[in-house]
This record gives sequence, C-alpha cells and structure tokens, in this order.
Amino acid sequence: MKKPVALAAIAALATMSLAACSDPEPTSNSSESTDSSDTQVAEGFDIDSLESVEEIAALVPQSVKDRGVLRNGASTDYAPAEFRAEDGHTPIGYDIEIVKALAKVMGLEEGETQHAEFPTIIPSLGTKFDIGASSFTITPERLEQVNMVSYVEVGSSYAVKKGNPSDFNPEDPCGTTIGVQTGTYQHDYANELSEQCQADGKEAITVMPHDLNTDSVTKLIGGQYDAVLSDSTVTGYAISQKKDDLEQVGDVIESEPQGIAIAQSDMELTEAIHLALQYLMDEGVLEEILADYGAESAALSTSEINPGK
Repeated sequence: MKKPVALAAIAALATMSLAACSDPEPTSNSSESTDSSDTQVAEGFDIDSLESVEEIAALVPQSVKDRGVLRNGASTDYAPAEFRAEDGHTPIGYDIEIVKALAKVMGLEEGETQHAEFPTIIPSLGTKFDIGASSFTITPERLEQVNMVSYVEVGSSYAVKKGNPSDFNPEDPCGTTIGVQTGTYQHDYANELSEQCQADGKEAITVMPHDLNTDSVTKLIGGQYDAVLSDSTVTGYAISQKKDDLEQVGDVIESEPQGIAIAQSDMELTEAIHLALQYLMDEGVLEEILADYGAESAALSTSEINPGK
C-alpha cells in the first residue's frame, strides 16, 4: 500500500505520469461511504485454535502483558486487508485476523484493531497503538521512523471500468484522472511519475486522493475517473466484488514486501512480533488466513526485521 517509488522504476515506467491535486469534492470518512452492502465476508480462520507460545510470550513487554491487548491501528477501508463489516464499524480483513492470531501466540487475551486515518498511524505507535498492521509497504523512509516486520509481498495494479471505455493505457496514462488512497504508496508513486510525465513534455495526470479506496472505485464506476491505482490484492478483491463493473488493465507493478510497523524504541515488542509472524508462517496459519481472502500468494515464508536497512 505505501512507499516512495525508486528511481529505477521511474526510468522503467517514465511514461506513467501524474500530477497531484486536491479532490474538489472531499469524501466523507463515515461508514456510509464504505459501500459494504455487497461485500462478501470470509468465514475467517479459527483464532481460538491457536495457543500461546511460551518463548514468544516471554518477549512481550510487561506493559502489553498487563493490558492483555495488542492494540493495532489500521485504515479500515482497504479490502481485503482491512475494511469494515456491514454494520459499518466492525473491522474485518486478513490484517485484522493476523493481529488476532499474533495476540494469541504472544499469550495475550485479544488483538484489537481501531480505525485510524492512514497518515496518523505511524505517529501514534508507542502511545495510542502498539502496532500498525495496515498494508504498509516497507520503504527506506518508513524505516527511518519505525521498525517494520515483513509478512506479505504485494504489488500495485490498475482497475478500470468494465470494457475500459476511457481507453486507459497503463504504459502511458498522461492526461488521465486516477484515483488513489491518501498517503499510500500509490499516492506517492502517482505524484512522482507525474513529475516525470511533465518533464517529458506530456500532459500531467490528475491524481485524486481519497481517505477511502472505495470512494475512488465508486467514482471510477461513475465515469468520473479513468482508473484507480491500488495494491494488487485490493484491486483483485474490488474486481471480485464488482465483476460487472470493473476489470484490471496492465500487469502488476513492482511487488514489494509489506510489514507490521512498531515504534523504534520498542525492540522487545518488535522481536516478539517477528517471532510470532514466523511461527504463523511455519505453521501454515498465515497462508490459511490470506487464503480466505484470495490472497494466499502474497504470503512470505520468512519474516525479517527492517529488511533492506
């Protein structure tokens, strides 16, 4: 979901360009804009089947043990990783289930996820939240701010309206209008590619950021946007929910690892999360959770702390 684009990628995709601008009609972050009425909810992994792992539980900081709750912050508008049930409030998705599984393995009573706007999650780590499991792409910029523990690898892809009536070309999207989620990798990626487009003497693309990815999709289906750029898992899930309205165009762009974010000062919790994720990988639990959302191919087999740093 989130990382600044590498220079090599800009060179390779020099014609993919965009220019950032504000959405003239800011979207509401209310539950009514989440359009969950036709969202198919996975049955979910049986979290109660997991037991505490003593050597992992021993690493959990005392303050977290005393609370008994692993507090996660997530932007719950990015299906299938984190979104909301039909009540418009209850967080669901594979990241939500992973957090619950981590809490069980770590000997805690509960893994609790609260909604937060995406840009506010990292600044809240170590105070309001213990971790951020919200489709964070691991980037050098983020590794300067937090510890990150890898668990999945995801790319980006474009969704267009069925039949691609705008003739959107992912190899040369200059002059088009593209929806993205605010603060995501795709938001940064679109802006940087836009600069390249203008440098090439082409028309800039209008980048339309939204707090909710579903709002971008709604405007795409309504004919206001030419495409929506999001995580490949998100694109695939959106298409599965809107088969008559959406399709993917072009290949998956730049698969990168995503990680759970933890405050840099909290190495105890970082190591506990690292070992708990590796346990879920080794036991096949991570892949099973992802499979409920059609995302099992994203599972990593080895978890790392701050990969690439």
